[in-house]
Amino acid sequence: MPASGTRATAGAPPTPRPTPAVPGGTGLATAPRLDIALLALAVLGIGLSGPLITAIAAPALAIAFWRNALATAALVPAVLLRPALRRELRRAGRRNLVLSALAGAVLAAHFALWLPSLGMTSVASSVALVTTTPIWTILLLRLRGHRPPPAVWLGVCVAFTGALLLTGVDLTVSARALAGDALALAGGMAGAVYVLIGAEVRRTTSTTAYTFLCYSTTAALLLPVCLIAGAGLGGYSGETWLKLLLLTATAQLLGHSLMNRVVRSLGPSVTSTAILLEAPIAALIAAVWLSQRPEPAAYPALAVILAGLALVIRAENGRAPVTP
Repeated sequence: MPASGTRATAGAPPTPRPTPAVPGGTGLATAPRLDIALLALAVLGIGLSGPLITAIAAPALAIAFWRNALATAALVPAVLLRPALRRELRRAGRRNLVLSALAGAVLAAHFALWLPSLGMTSVASSVALVTTTPIWTILLLRLRGHRPPPAVWLGVCVAFTGALLLTGVDLTVSARALAGDALALAGGMAGAVYVLIGAEVRRTTSTTAYTFLCYSTTAALLLPVCLIAGAGLGGYSGETWLKLLLLTATAQLLGHSLMNRVVRSLGPSVTSTAILLEAPIAALIAAVWLSQRPEPAAYPALAVILAGLALVIRAENGRAPVTP
């Protein structure tokens, strides 16, 4: 059974909980230990995605389609075998259905932008820029009335400075690498919208119900894009199919699904900020597995991004919940 189905679909659909007092969440100090552990597992899962995608001998758009189509197929048994889950899907309100479909559309945009960038620039640069998601998440939360402490803004500015330094390094490499950086950065922006929509839907919807609706929408939207773009969807070797299955199990079912699981308790700010840890994990895996090392000047930029991450997490962790 996929990890995304644990607890959330064991019984009746979850009872709606009150909206958190702080839109960004209450920080790690007040979060259940299980959710913190699941978030760490999710980050490890998505950390493998960049190097693994680079090693898969298939078009980028086809990889994006198959990881969502296979994840949807993996969730079908849960839907068929759990009457409570089927009732939840049948009774899902129009608002949750629309938001889940919108999240799927944004996730499709995220993959369509980011995956091609992995073939244009280094894995380290691409992943570091796509994981600027928390920067855009916090900015969007600010537009919704959330007022983060000054230390959060400082961390965001530090992380964004690191992203700018990294793109400056790639500018000296080639125009193609810079274009890949731009795609990855746009993918990070789409990721922020995806996280915020997921946090809203997960207030009243179980993990499996939400991910089933979201992933199936993403796959349905990416299929015509692949056909129009001429991205081959078959004819792969057995090794390629095995890597696609591994990508689905780790990055999609463990990574994305567990993030959707914990965003309800940790909040979108902390959840998206933890994604920044994907950058050093992916860079390490790419260096060991693919012998793909970034330019030496890129390492200070990666360090600056991680320093911004530390500032944001420390500020969010030390903040007490605010009474509505």
